[in-house]
Amino acid sequence: MRTDSPRKARPHSIVIWTLVALIAAAGWSVLALSRGEEVSAAWMVAAALGSYAIAYRFYAKFIAYKVLKVDKNRATPAERLNNGIDFHPTDRRVLLGHHFAAIAGAGPLVGPVLAAQMGYLPGTIWIIVGVIFAGAVQDMVVLFFSTRRDGRSLGQMAREEIGPCGGAAALIAAFAIMIILLGVLALVVVNALAQSPWGTFSIAMTVPIALLMGFYLRVLRPGRVAEVSLIGVALLLLALVAGRWVAESSWAGTFTLAPSTLVVWLVAYGFIASILPVWMLLAPRDYLSTFMKIGTIALLALGVVVSLPTLKMDAVTDFASRGNGPVFAGSLFPFVFITIACGALSGFHSLISSGTTPKMIQKETQVRMIGYGSMLMESAVAIMALVAASVIDPGLYFAMNAPAGVIGDTVQNASQVVGSWGYEISPGDLAAAAKNVEEASLLSRTGGAPTLAVGVSEIFSDVTGDGLRAFWYHFAIMFEALFILTALDAGTRVGRFMLQDTLGNLYKPFKDVSWKPGLLITSGIVCGLWGYFLWVGVHEPLGGINQLFPIFGISNQLLAAVALAVCTTLLVKSGRLKWAWITGIPLVWDATVTLTASWQKVFSSDPRVGFFKQRSIYQDGIDRGELVAPAKTMDDMHTIVTNSTVDGVLTAVLALLIVVVIADATRVCIRHIRRPALSTLSEAPYVESQIIAPAGLIPTREEKEEVRDAVGAEPRG
Repeated sequence: MRTDSPRKARPHSIVIWTLVALIAAAGWSVLALSRGEEVSAAWMVAAALGSYAIAYRFYAKFIAYKVLKVDKNRATPAERLNNGIDFHPTDRRVLLGHHFAAIAGAGPLVGPVLAAQMGYLPGTIWIIVGVIFAGAVQDMVVLFFSTRRDGRSLGQMAREEIGPCGGAAALIAAFAIMIILLGVLALVVVNALAQSPWGTFSIAMTVPIALLMGFYLRVLRPGRVAEVSLIGVALLLLALVAGRWVAESSWAGTFTLAPSTLVVWLVAYGFIASILPVWMLLAPRDYLSTFMKIGTIALLALGVVVSLPTLKMDAVTDFASRGNGPVFAGSLFPFVFITIACGALSGFHSLISSGTTPKMIQKETQVRMIGYGSMLMESAVAIMALVAASVIDPGLYFAMNAPAGVIGDTVQNASQVVGSWGYEISPGDLAAAAKNVEEASLLSRTGGAPTLAVGVSEIFSDVTGDGLRAFWYHFAIMFEALFILTALDAGTRVGRFMLQDTLGNLYKPFKDVSWKPGLLITSGIVCGLWGYFLWVGVHEPLGGINQLFPIFGISNQLLAAVALAVCTTLLVKSGRLKWAWITGIPLVWDATVTLTASWQKVFSSDPRVGFFKQRSIYQDGIDRGELVAPAKTMDDMHTIVTNSTVDGVLTAVLALLIVVVIADATRVCIRHIRRPALSTLSEAPYVESQIIAPAGLIPTREEKEEVRDAVGAEPRG
């Protein structure tokens, strides 16, 4: 069996990579050694991009060829099981766009913004180091092993490779966490698009554009990816410009939708995207969205290099050690690593890597570009979000992200409270900041998205002038909604795969993920579940998905522990014991962080951290007949008690399920080391591939020659 192997480095290559390493080292040195002096955000960009390039070139290549031993001659599920619905060999460029768009949801935009409370340095270190050694590794290894197993879902792989006990725990935990994640993502989209005709129109137009692209590639001009890309980008830019025209025209009312209306449209869209063939809507829409995502982030990085904005946030704030920050409570460890999920390490990604992508990938050799490369791209998004949060005035940052119950609802109160934390900003400056982006107020605009939009407008307006500051702010709000929606549609489809795999253990026809009755039933169940939590959350400020929002970060990172446990088990069982540290070390770190955070969220005596302590305080208030802020009515008090109880119990249950998975995985690994003959692998049989496709974005000289040879060998007639 032949495998591809890396080529030896040439002298000019050595020179180039030495320069890249020096740039990255310079960026890290400035960030780490500065003490009080002004630091340009360009150094953060240099440290990130240089580190990503080195990691992709060397570490990812080592894992792909030395550890996993990817084989370009082995047929993937997309080729062997091609049915044009879920299994479909997809051009690597389109699949890269789909995979990146699917994994890049709210996390890389919002998490780093919230974590800026601790300073820019802890977040920068975790985002870059975490993605190189944990997040991107997880995504690539899960994608590889799922591809070797007919695109099996993460939970089903756990059941088949770890055993019934750990597998059942993984299936339950993965599906429950997926519903929570989908509900939270949908809520962020609703909040971003509600009463926004510009955003609603522009995002709605991506659906017909994607359908056109899908039919263009499938029927009109198969294989013409460059052509359809130009058409799609042109139409997308037109939709963005037209969105602003619509917002200022008589059509604005048509596209100004209430939150409840958006819920209905989102659920309907999620259901349709889940059941249509992947080539028709999902893949081209995500590919199209990637152009806007990557284009905007690239322009943001270029804007940083051109304008050289200064990082105004402290490298490490006092909140990092005190743990009493107004944005979120808790100490730097473990809560920075929970708050910054996507961008460094995300369990949600493992569901995509074992969901849609392994059913569409053409060649095993592409797992490096699609799995590892996409995660580096998302980490770059997280870095730019952290830059955006760190270049605005810290006083404005805390005024925007602190709850109204803490800073009040007037600029005078907010100025005084923020000043007491050591960050001075005048009432006039707060009012001017809102006026500059054409908002009535920026106070307590929590959630991270508005802060990111202000940071984006700050950077872009330095290049284009202050006259466009409001335009860039509203563009960023719409951009964030598009970013998140692409994770919602792919996530719904993956949730369907997970449910089908689970039900397939009870009724075999469900195991065929393209079986139409099962496809419709499971899509309806998944959309119904997250749609129910979303509907209640929209109508009840403290209910529905709002109830589960506090456990979003922990549940996501607990899911990453499941993925890393499965990866480590498969490395051991497949004869790669000496390389098990590649996922084993990240597993130990992630388990330590998430279980520590789970323990604190359940048992902490600080009511801002511990769910049950918070419950007891509000229950005592109910017993005394007194209101406790921020509750405004006794109904609010009862709701908070219910929410705290549910969150505490769910956190404890999910943590216990993950402990079961890790313990069972450890048992299986030890048994294999002692008695390898007892182990079995559920790997699909080897079939020779007939597809010729490059491993990377740009074909090598050898790959071009291989394509020419294949074309020349075809019979003429």
